[in-house]
Amino acid sequence: MTKQTPLSAAKIDDARKKIDPIFLNTNLLRSDRLALSLVAKDETENPIRSFKGRGTGYFLADLVGDRAPLVTASAGNFGQGLAYNAARHGRSLIVFASLNANPLKIEAMRRFGAEVLLAGEDFDSAKEAAKTYAAERKLQFVEDGASAAIAEGAGTIAAELTEEVEDIDAVFIPLGNGALAAGIGCWFKSRSPRTKVVAVAAKGAPCMALSYNAGDVISTPEARTIADGIAVRIPVPSAVGWLQDTIDDVVLVDDDQLLDAMRFAHDTWKRLVEPAGAAGLAAILAQASALKGCRVATMLCGANLTDQQIKAWLPSAAKDDTSTC
Repeated sequence: MTKQTPLSAAKIDDARKKIDPIFLNTNLLRSDRLALSLVAKDETENPIRSFKGRGTGYFLADLVGDRAPLVTASAGNFGQGLAYNAARHGRSLIVFASLNANPLKIEAMRRFGAEVLLAGEDFDSAKEAAKTYAAERKLQFVEDGASAAIAEGAGTIAAELTEEVEDIDAVFIPLGNGALAAGIGCWFKSRSPRTKVVAVAAKGAPCMALSYNAGDVISTPEARTIADGIAVRIPVPSAVGWLQDTIDDVVLVDDDQLLDAMRFAHDTWKRLVEPAGAAGLAAILAQASALKGCRVATMLCGANLTDQQIKAWLPSAAKDDTSTC
């Protein structure tokens, strides 16, 4: 596999100056319930209710070129982040999403100004349609996981973590297309190399775990998980390359473990977190006995849930009028 240009901790520092402040300096949640010191960056209290405003903000801030429309593919959160920041920079955006995409996320992408086109049965099929559309019209295709700026923007979460918390023993990061894990891992490898960096993929969507372990791109025929935000079956080669240098391990969590983590987040912090956004927390809960006495970090990456999902997955939250996202 072709070696990628390394990510840069210096550019992560630079990103902190250019990203819309509404996405930065997010709340730090703490818990000692698990016989370990747990901290979690809450990335859910912003206009798009996910961390995706960071990477897309840095990408748009440094984008040089004409004002032609941009094209992307998204399960929902990346599209919201890109739409929000494209509007700030006067760029229009066309997002391809799958026919089965979360309707709440589709509506949100449109609300932030994107034109949303539905194609294919899953995210990767929608991505292929988006690439074809962009190529035929000679428009720029923006791929989550392929842009260093998007990964470095996401890495600002780690920069904040190391300012707020000393001597983090391990950090657990949700793993979808890989930009978040690569960006956060880049920062820790540079500024806190003692910290173990663990990426967490869904057991039903293991292509990035397989690719990391093989050191090459390995696709899977399907991605079956409730965590639509990390339901990837075709890896982005650049992200696979970056992960070789920025993380120490990949672990898998199943849907039941994701649901356990979502319930923990609500019971402990009154936070509604979507399955993909709770993947790092799910791995911590699964490994709690082995992590006893450690200082462990993660991030709650997204909170875009439909009312039906809340009722099905978090019935106690559906009855709790004090819940916040």
